[in-house]
Amino acid sequence: MKGYVLAFIDVEDPSSYAPYAAGAPATIAAHGGKYLIRNRPKELREGALPADRLVVLEFPSVAQARAWYESPEYQALVPIRQGARKDLS
Repeated sequence: MKGYVLAFIDVEDPSSYAPYAAGAPATIAAHGGKYLIRNRPKELREGALPADRLVVLEFPSVAQARAWYESPEYQALVPIRQGARKDLS
């Protein structure tokens, strides 16, 4: 069964986010993942979007999605992403 990762991201500081955006694709590909949606234009019909950016990743399995997220390469990028986001609380 395939594994999917959905990310709702609000970026407050695009220049701080740039290293994350540049580094994440290689970590995803290294674990067999690919982008299905990467912040394409959105057309909202009802409700509200939880964030400015929407990313959907597909992996060959849930185990590979977990391995990607937990990999040292991706975990090194997580603080960059977190430092550039808006506080949604």
